[in-house]
Amino acid sequence: MTEHRRVLDCFGGRVAVCASGPGADGALVLAAVQLRSIHACLTRFDAGSELSRLNADPRLVVPASAVLLRLATAVGWAGAVSGGLVDATLLEPLERAGYVGSRPRAERGAEQPALPPWDGPEAAAGPSPRAAWRAVGVLDGAVVRPPGVRLDPGGLGKGLAADLVAAGLAGQRTFAVDCGGDIRMGGTAGEARRVLVADPRGGAPLHELEVIAGAVATSGVTRSAWIGPDGQPKHHLIDPATGRPARTGVLQATACAPTALEAEVRAKAAVLAGPRNGPRHLIHGGVLVPAHGAPVLVAADALERAA
Repeated sequence: MTEHRRVLDCFGGRVAVCASGPGADGALVLAAVQLRSIHACLTRFDAGSELSRLNADPRLVVPASAVLLRLATAVGWAGAVSGGLVDATLLEPLERAGYVGSRPRAERGAEQPALPPWDGPEAAAGPSPRAAWRAVGVLDGAVVRPPGVRLDPGGLGKGLAADLVAAGLAGQRTFAVDCGGDIRMGGTAGEARRVLVADPRGGAPLHELEVIAGAVATSGVTRSAWIGPDGQPKHHLIDPATGRPARTGVLQATACAPTALEAEVRAKAAVLAGPRNGPRHLIHGGVLVPAHGAPVLVAADALERAA
């Protein structure tokens, strides 16, 4: 059966949604509307978005939409499950590194200018002693967080969007939602879908995953990279302990998980944890690409079957 497909610009890049079965084309129209609505709510690059208004609000308790409440809940969960490595309250150091205004050129699909190599020692990232994510929560339809604590949805927003849209497509024969590399797949047919794990250094794919129902997400330091205000290369994965772009010795991690939100968190945590501890975060399986040495294929459960 033919699979219908829609592609749209969203979340600073390209988002693709596909589905097959009766009513699939109409379901994809609704999915596109939902994706744009989530983007409009969660973008930090629009001063009028609900997220930006929350970040600027001086109140401790701020009424919020269902989407923003889901994000606030995800902030605390991501911090807890990653041991503080995935910290969505690091917007200030991210902006200080130069990630302001819009996504870096490479993630928008344009050719990335050549970057000099990263200098300095490699070390696993650590949690912030401030741990502001612990103070972010939800109460009676409102977001609760100390005034001044600003949220950066980053990959959490993409994973959350993929899961929310997938819920609306669950009745389709097959479906897939790809939010800039956070992919949620499934369908009533129970058919496997192939996902290729790209090599961040170029060349042939490193591995092939087969997913029947679940998610795959990839996080790394090579795509969203730019020259910072100090003239040095930067990327978007901040070490919570230092407030600077992490240099952990891992270039990329791909994680499998039941949901795109979980896959995103586990992939990012694996990069930040470094080559020694990174595989421990890939509890559903995945691929870790160290800066030095061969890629590491982490044993997986039924979400993944080696090709």
